Amino acid sequence: MYKSNIFIGSREVIAYEHIDSHTPIDGAKIGEYAKCGVDRAKEALMVAKEAFASAKNTPLSQRIAWINDVADRLAAQKEEFARAMTLEVGKPIRFSRIEVDRCVETLRLTASLALEVGGKTIASDATASGRKSLAFYKRVPCGVVVAITPFNFPLNLIAHKLAPALIMGNSVVLKPTPEAPYTAYSFARLFIESEHASPNALSLVYGDADVGSTLVSSDIPRVISFTGSAQVGKIITQNAGIKKISLELGGNAATYIDESADIEEAARKCALGAFVNSGQVCISLQRIYAHNDVYDAFCDALKKEVAELKLGSPLEDDTFMGPLINEDAAVRAEKWIESAKEEGARLIAGGGREGRYFEPTVMADVTDEMKIVCEEVFAPIVSVVKVSGFDEAVEKINNSPYGLQHSIFTNNHATAMRAVEELEAGGVVVNDIPTLRFDIQPYGGVKLSGIGKEGPMFAMEEFTEIKSVVMF
Repeated sequence: MYKSNIFIGSREVIAYEHIDSHTPIDGAKIGEYAKCGVDRAKEALMVAKEAFASAKNTPLSQRIAWINDVADRLAAQKEEFARAMTLEVGKPIRFSRIEVDRCVETLRLTASLALEVGGKTIASDATASGRKSLAFYKRVPCGVVVAITPFNFPLNLIAHKLAPALIMGNSVVLKPTPEAPYTAYSFARLFIESEHASPNALSLVYGDADVGSTLVSSDIPRVISFTGSAQVGKIITQNAGIKKISLELGGNAATYIDESADIEEAARKCALGAFVNSGQVCISLQRIYAHNDVYDAFCDALKKEVAELKLGSPLEDDTFMGPLINEDAAVRAEKWIESAKEEGARLIAGGGREGRYFEPTVMADVTDEMKIVCEEVFAPIVSVVKVSGFDEAVEKINNSPYGLQHSIFTNNHATAMRAVEELEAGGVVVNDIPTLRFDIQPYGGVKLSGIGKEGPMFAMEEFTEIKSVVMF
């Protein structure tokens, strides 16, 4: 039975009240986490504010050793973390193990790239109004960072915030998803118990909207880093005040299957991109625009690939898809399907539900007016739309308020280059799924998909300010 407390700085706080935690696998109680109110959030902010004075002066060599130490200890506990993730959010165990490996890589990448986040000497006499001097800029930590993270990648998405923020000398208050409290608690302990840790530089609190609002609207934080829905992102921008905001929000990822593409390979990859993590990924493939010359062949190939995906217990090594995060998510997915069918779409694979378990589902003959392609589904549902060619596909793909990542499958170089230029997204992938993300790359969207970039190097810049210096 997992028990998750909070950390006010480096001090673990044993709460008087706890909230039960249930697994989406079968609804059984698997633990409990500390009930945390506004008072604890304010206390954590005050401790972080005080800790920043020492955090920013901690030698970079110590901070690098700190992050590497956490990576080493996480790697040594891979199976324990993977199992906890699977029990808490229903992610198949093989993908939980992959997430632990990715998290270790994220930490080590951050440590290795920290030396590259520096400054630059400037020729102050380059203009007639200037004078020769020693002029340069350097990057300095912002101060207190509030990090708010979601359930779908409950370990690696925390690492993408904590490691860059802490290695740059900030202090952090982390508010993780309540769906995976033990994963966050165990991970925070690795940071706090490290012999290289900056004292009190990391706090961990849980809570609902009141706690989140307290953290976001306070004058203490200088950066709010949030990953979650566009709806909550809007609320944050309205309440944060004057501070840096980094938002990684929703998506409605799309791909185009060109007539020159390898149809079998595209179908295989699209099945992975649409249904990994039960479609609960910001860059989950939701819309497929297939050229009319290959539309039927692609639908047949995709249907065949989907039939091979195993839906079942996430604790079994060969399971590809486990349950959705809760019953509400599964019911909502069922309503998406019924709505699309009523609007004229054709179900060609899946569509069944048993409790939280929802079959990988493919809808064909989908049109632009259907809600299933207009909004973020966040479920194991993908829609296939017939188009006359690349021009129509680009118009339809871009006709979305979201713009996180898109992709194209083509063997035509000119078409690939046009996709890079014309698709409105933070990332474009050629000959693979838009769900593809390397942790080292800049990651973040345009339009309603967010503000700012993640990825170790780019997050470190988000968590620092430029200080300009002139010396005579």
